[in-house]
Amino acid sequence: MGLEVGRQLAEKGANIVIVARDQDKLSQAIEYIKQGALNPSIQKFHHISADLTLASESVRVIDEVVSWNSGPPDTVWCCAGTSHPTLFIDTPASKLQEQMDSNYFTSAYMAHATMTCWLKPLDQGKGDSNAGIARNSRRRLDAPLATRHLIFTASFLALYSFAGYAPYSPAKAALRSLSETLSQEMALYAASNPNLPHIRLHTLFPATILTEAYEAENRIKHGLTKKLEEDDDGQSPQVVASKSIKGLEKGLELITTDFLTELVKGSMLGGSLRGGFGRIIMDWILACVMGIGMVFVRADFDRKAKAWGRKFGVSEVKSDRV
Repeated sequence: MGLEVGRQLAEKGANIVIVARDQDKLSQAIEYIKQGALNPSIQKFHHISADLTLASESVRVIDEVVSWNSGPPDTVWCCAGTSHPTLFIDTPASKLQEQMDSNYFTSAYMAHATMTCWLKPLDQGKGDSNAGIARNSRRRLDAPLATRHLIFTASFLALYSFAGYAPYSPAKAALRSLSETLSQEMALYAASNPNLPHIRLHTLFPATILTEAYEAENRIKHGLTKKLEEDDDGQSPQVVASKSIKGLEKGLELITTDFLTELVKGSMLGGSLRGGFGRIIMDWILACVMGIGMVFVRADFDRKAKAWGRKFGVSEVKSDRV
């Protein structure tokens, strides 16, 4: 997904920096992204090898981007992560830590490094590009303010989880909680510093993405888990990236890429920003429908779990779907 996001943003004229651990894959990826550049003569591209499960690496990445870009990035999109879909007690405790590191802390550390870059100079009075923007804005108070974006990639499973995803779902749910918390904190900074760029938080909730990683997941996935998600046809990375970008362009804070996830989101919103009065009414209608519908969904999933247990037992992983 991250690869396709980079390509499609390059097609819109953006300068792109990508981050991953594997240097060879990075080199191949940046070439693919460059090929889609809208204005290849003026757009810039860069790649950084880093292990984002380490907080210090996120700081290093942001420092390198600031140096390369001669200023802070406008948009940071966190999409590192991997799923290890196994039953809870069949999962080694070390794997639980690994899943949290990969799916939550990579984004939390990057968010911390990014926001420190964007916001700490306000307190410390450092002469970076933030301070320059502030001085320019004071001279022209009628000038439009820039907006910076921090984007988290959660999952359908952050809204509704089921058997086989205990190692993975809690980390993605934590991302949603982090995003909503930071969204409120950014209101504090915006009110305290009205002449500085606004910071918007966004969280994506893709369902199944048809990639090599998904094929690898299916090789360890419990048969019951496959059974429960057998009606999910999945989406290509290109489709997920495109729909995610369209949601961002609409200014949405919580973004889905398929109708089923949109339905489930309607029953889980709580105090989340909705994106306008019309969407509030639509979400209310969907929540009313899903408040009843989810009773039947849960009953159906429980029925399938019991039927699987009677037929195969607990640890059996046979399934018609590979």
